[in-house]
Amino acid sequence: MNIEQIYFNLVAGVRDYFGKNGFKRAVVGLSGGIDSSLTLKIAVDALKAENVTGILMPDLGLTDRKNIEHASKLAEFLKVKTYKVPINGFHTKYNELPWALNTLETERGVLANINTKARLRANILYHYANTFGALVLGTSNLSETLLGYGTKFGDLAADIEVIGDLYKTEVFELARFLHLPPEIINKKPSAELYKGQTDEKELGASYEELDKILMHRHEAETKLLARGFDPRLVRDVMHRIKANKHKSEMPFVITKEDTSE
Repeated sequence: MNIEQIYFNLVAGVRDYFGKNGFKRAVVGLSGGIDSSLTLKIAVDALKAENVTGILMPDLGLTDRKNIEHASKLAEFLKVKTYKVPINGFHTKYNELPWALNTLETERGVLANINTKARLRANILYHYANTFGALVLGTSNLSETLLGYGTKFGDLAADIEVIGDLYKTEVFELARFLHLPPEIINKKPSAELYKGQTDEKELGASYEELDKILMHRHEAETKLLARGFDPRLVRDVMHRIKANKHKSEMPFVITKEDTSE
């Protein structure tokens, strides 16, 4: 399928979903990155700018000012109303929790802090959505969802995933097709979880390498290795898919029937 048809399908899909479910308004968290920028553009094309709101939720002192600027400029160009809501004040309260006082510097404590930031942003988005009768647009792509690269009830929380069926390399391709600003397309993807963090550094490979494996994920490992893929990377990708499958599924329900046998 060519990239133009993918674009039309996504726009039509968003419009159809909102129509069938009786909603007109949408809200999306804007980071200045390619995923949220592409999601915003598709939403505007599907629903019209007056029905879309963008919320910037920087972590002041960590979030790069350029990312705030990129998000603001794109929203202004698309004529989308935005709010800027720093998360620092909300997050400080979590560091005062009894169990947090002595664990902030531990590996688990750092992870808890990172995930809390993502969940705070989801809370802010849903507060807006509930207040104005809007749906929250997710900004996760297929590559990240398969690899479990996201936070449960954080950036993975959404009413509809606009680009959730696109591999990251397809996200880049569609962004170029729609002429999104080059400064957004060309920057290294980063969730800005900490200073110097990039997605590809954490995932251990470029999205181009990862997507090639993900596109053949249903094949046996021996077949993947025969294709010439790096054995270490293949094992890592397959492990991530298996270990993080719970992130893309509804919570497991324990049945009342005896299933012990």
